[in-house]
Amino acid sequence: MKMLKKPLSLLNLLLFFLMFPTSGFAQETDPKIYDIIESVSAERIENDIRKLAGFGTRNTFSDTISNTRGIGAARRWIKSQFDQISAECDNCLNVFYQKNLVTPEDGRRVPHEALVVNVVAVQKGTKYPNRYIIMSGDIDSRNSDTMDYEGDAPGANDNASGMAGAMEAARVLSQYEFENSIVYVGLSGEEQGLFGGKGLAEYAKENNWDIIGVLNNDMIGNIEGVDGVISNRDFRIFSEPVPPTETEQERRMRRYYGGEVDGISRQLARYIHKTTETYMPEMNPIMIYRLDRFGRGGHHRSFNDLGFAGVRIMEAHENYNRQHQDLRTENGIKYGDVVEGVNFNYAKKLTAVNAINMASLAWAPPAPQNVEIGGIVEPSAKLRWEKVNEDIAGYKIYWRDTTSPTWDHSRFVGDVNEFTLEGIVIDNYFFGVAAVGKDGHESLVVFPSGTF
Repeated sequence: MKMLKKPLSLLNLLLFFLMFPTSGFAQETDPKIYDIIESVSAERIENDIRKLAGFGTRNTFSDTISNTRGIGAARRWIKSQFDQISAECDNCLNVFYQKNLVTPEDGRRVPHEALVVNVVAVQKGTKYPNRYIIMSGDIDSRNSDTMDYEGDAPGANDNASGMAGAMEAARVLSQYEFENSIVYVGLSGEEQGLFGGKGLAEYAKENNWDIIGVLNNDMIGNIEGVDGVISNRDFRIFSEPVPPTETEQERRMRRYYGGEVDGISRQLARYIHKTTETYMPEMNPIMIYRLDRFGRGGHHRSFNDLGFAGVRIMEAHENYNRQHQDLRTENGIKYGDVVEGVNFNYAKKLTAVNAINMASLAWAPPAPQNVEIGGIVEPSAKLRWEKVNEDIAGYKIYWRDTTSPTWDHSRFVGDVNEFTLEGIVIDNYFFGVAAVGKDGHESLVVFPSGTF
């Protein structure tokens, strides 16, 4: 709640509390979120990136025996870090390897049979242990020829930065308890065909995980774009408009009721955008209306393919001289993904972006179910939904112009299961509903899936 600039009269004070009773009024910000931002360490992130780059190569098919070089040494070290973090929080993390076998029949970038091994650390929620918010980074690296699994490929930014961010988020957030579960994971096999994400997504499906969303971090450390732009504030959030698993009936409904850009992944992107602007206004989140960069892919796609919400968080200005390049100098230009190309303070900022959004979602109640909308040919919009079976502050209705990328208007309507927005013409806006916990943390916004 914002501080009042001047004292209220007794009458106005009474009216204030009648309008916003303490049992139903959600505070605007949570001080713990600012503490999380302050706790993220650029120094620890730098140490992790240097360690990961120091394994020489982390190609998926590189050495698995050595303790100093290759993918095997890298994933064992990552697991040791998660184990250490768990030991420091009274064994609050369940750390394990999740494995899948790949063969040359699985893709043209698979030179021989190998295990794709993910390193997973699960921090169980106290109230909703089967609801998960996931932060992922990629373990593997590559050079110019992805089939070359022996040459040096330090992969400092792509993607030691994202992996270091996931480990640092675990260090910070493991000091708190959350109602929902959080997963910190290093995914393998990204450069060979997104195998790690596919394996974990299938594992989640088989184990009936209720996934709130996936925050895939792939390259969060470069601020010097090959286009000449240098920025330590801009970052991109990639999200697809609607799930690939939508039914034909859902597609037909969108023709009449809208929702072409209101799928679950897009709502997750909007949530990240809003949370970042609220708590880290110095950052500039840029929502990109695309699954990933043009013609390219990331590990969140595998989760999207199975109907889970997932986005990619990454730097805004890429330097292609430092991506997928053999270490060399040509015509005075240095190529290769080395530590010197990483800005650790920027990686700290994007790690904090992840941490505060995971914390906000992990502290939030479940989203309302079966949201419906009505009000055709009326000067109002009516919404109703199934209430969350928990003691919460209530619900907030959001709406926006049909051309706006963000939810620009909202109204807290209390602990009810329907509400009418008088004077708001349904034809001119898009609407959604979120659940609000007593500490002010909100669920993702749910776009109406039916009418009444």
